Amino acid sequence: MIRFEIAKAEDASPFLELMKMFYAIDRYPFDLERTEKNFHELIKNKSLGRIWLVKDDGVPIGYIILTFGFSMEYGGSDAFIDEFFLVEAYRGKGIGDQMMAYLLEQCQILKIKAIHLEVERHNKRGARLYLKNGFELNDRQLLTKIIR
Repeated sequence: MIRFEIAKAEDASPFLELMKMFYAIDRYPFDLERTEKNFHELIKNKSLGRIWLVKDDGVPIGYIILTFGFSMEYGGSDAFIDEFFLVEAYRGKGIGDQMMAYLLEQCQILKIKAIHLEVERHNKRGARLYLKNGFELNDRQLLTKIIR
């Protein structure tokens, strides 16, 4: 049975293992110490966002990270799906749809006016999931500058 749980401090180890799997897909750098610090900061400060673990009969199989912002254009609180991950063995079984439905429900409860995300160009399956759930392509590009 699939369940969604707000991450707690004691979830750090299974969360970090899932995140390491996710980052390996596209060979993103994974800094364990920095990631663990950020995990604890995000779960302590609810004004920054939420982390939900996705569990199947108590076993962590994925997670969602939603971070908060504010947009004049969209009329108030907005959010960014920072990460949306499901272990490969569980994909194609409708669990991604359950994750998205849960996330959208939580966004309504949190009074989020708009949700943003980015998806790798090669991730066609992920893009289909997002498009099917009402996300739209726009003529904008997401640009990023890393501040050190």
